[in-house]
Amino acid sequence: MTVSANVAAALPQYDLGAQIGRGGMGVVYAAVHRPLGRPVAVKRLPGVLAEDERMSARFAHEARLLARLDHPHIVPVYDYVQDRGEHLLVMEKLDGGTVWSRFTGAGVTPAETCAFGLAALSGLHAAHEAGVLHLDVKPKNLLFTAGGVLKVADFGISQVVSEGATLVTHGGQVFGTPAYLAPEQALGNPLSPAADVYGSATVLYELLSGRLPFDSGGGALAMIQRHVHQQPRPLVEVPDPLARVIMRGLERDPKARYRNAETFAVDLAGAAAEVFGRDWLLRLGAPVHLSPQVAAASTRPATHPSVPRETLTVPVRATLVDPPPTPVRLGADTLVPAAHVLAAPRPARWFAVAAAVAVAVMVALPFTVPGRDLPPVRADLSKPVAIGEGDPSTARLKVTAAGITLADVAAALPAAPSSAAPAPAAPAGLTFTLPGASRWIVGGAAVATVTSGDTSRDYSLQPLTHPMFSIMGAGGAVVLLFTLAYLESILRSLRRRQAGTAAVLTTAPLGFGLGVAAWLLPSVLLRHTPDLWPALVCGGLGAVAAVCTAVATRRSAQQQH
Repeated sequence: MTVSANVAAALPQYDLGAQIGRGGMGVVYAAVHRPLGRPVAVKRLPGVLAEDERMSARFAHEARLLARLDHPHIVPVYDYVQDRGEHLLVMEKLDGGTVWSRFTGAGVTPAETCAFGLAALSGLHAAHEAGVLHLDVKPKNLLFTAGGVLKVADFGISQVVSEGATLVTHGGQVFGTPAYLAPEQALGNPLSPAADVYGSATVLYELLSGRLPFDSGGGALAMIQRHVHQQPRPLVEVPDPLARVIMRGLERDPKARYRNAETFAVDLAGAAAEVFGRDWLLRLGAPVHLSPQVAAASTRPATHPSVPRETLTVPVRATLVDPPPTPVRLGADTLVPAAHVLAAPRPARWFAVAAAVAVAVMVALPFTVPGRDLPPVRADLSKPVAIGEGDPSTARLKVTAAGITLADVAAALPAAPSSAAPAPAAPAGLTFTLPGASRWIVGGAAVATVTSGDTSRDYSLQPLTHPMFSIMGAGGAVVLLFTLAYLESILRSLRRRQAGTAAVLTTAPLGFGLGVAAWLLPSVLLRHTPDLWPALVCGGLGAVAAVCTAVATRRSAQQQH
């Protein structure tokens, strides 16, 4: 992407190069400071800063604080330029990649993860003591120098843009990174170093396990809501000393977390020493600068036998690489705090009650609504069926089930009488030969309508074979089992929070099919002549029951802690 003329004019002492990064908090260009010949990275901050004088002044103050940060694990800020409507941060250019690129590439071992965590927490603690919160700790903001030193980038930008709250559009797009978001930040509550502790713990959890603490399905707002209302999944991929430290950093209540980054680092270093041995950092050779308290903890003798080291040297890689969220253009969208659109999951009780009532009525209906009171005719449908009386030359038989025509045939004509035979004095009995398909479709009972001339009469046609030896019987059972299995699969996904609204909507047609099958099967077994309206009523009840069950399951999953 070509650098705009305003950016070039605002930085006359720099040769600006190509774009090397882009995210929700701005665009990054490579550049060279001509007088010193020093490679730098120039971050062009969101245009919303130029549109709000109060926000612009606040960021200028924040930039001065960032420029004073001098720590081995913080990307230094060399300059801050506010000119021609542009807000530009000039920083050290790092060419060693990011933690994210290593994690999705060759992977990182648990020991390397702990070293990265100690380096990041060291830089975060220094920033916190200078009065700067990060609020967007994530693997892509942890960069490496060519020599492998980890440095934390993008301090304070998220806090200035959003004033401490996570911003979203009315369409649900999130300005920021919801996967690493502290619950108090999403709710717009007062922030402290504990918010960065939460983000750091989330990064460590992901690097150690290959996955995030929460399911990522359902979109950004759904992910934020899980951070606010749910407990993270247990970290079972690492030994208990490490898991306890990481899970404490992920507590929803800031008061239950570590009070600052250094106390988190002390416990993390101690757990790593217990798991990997007291010389783990020395063997790893990682360039990490630690405070005396953390350094002492990293060589603390183990109080329990350590696990075999060879089991913890296998690199962990991301099990699911999600595409980065599309950054929101602040000038084109109305942003509101996420707390304004986040709502606590509503109770699932009434949906469960509605589902239970719908199922009860659906199951009872086939037994309480009998078939039509028609004269029964039991016959072997594979042979000619004798049914009704009338003129064979005009008579027809129509077999239907729930309004669906299964057969429509003319009467069989009798053999020509001999010349000596007298003419019949009364209407003759009618015989019909059903098509081959209808013989095995009909099960239980079907409506047989015999018409002859101007007269018409209905009968209940019942095969001699068992009702289940038919499409109506066996097919009803198959549909019933199929819809139940499919619905159970969807409900399981909803319980695990692996599906969203689309899955809930999918249950409606499945529930309708379940209701129709629940009506058809008893009707066939009871040999009731099937009518259309009970089928539609049971289908509707099945759809209501399925949707209500899905909604209740989804809300119950949201309420689990």
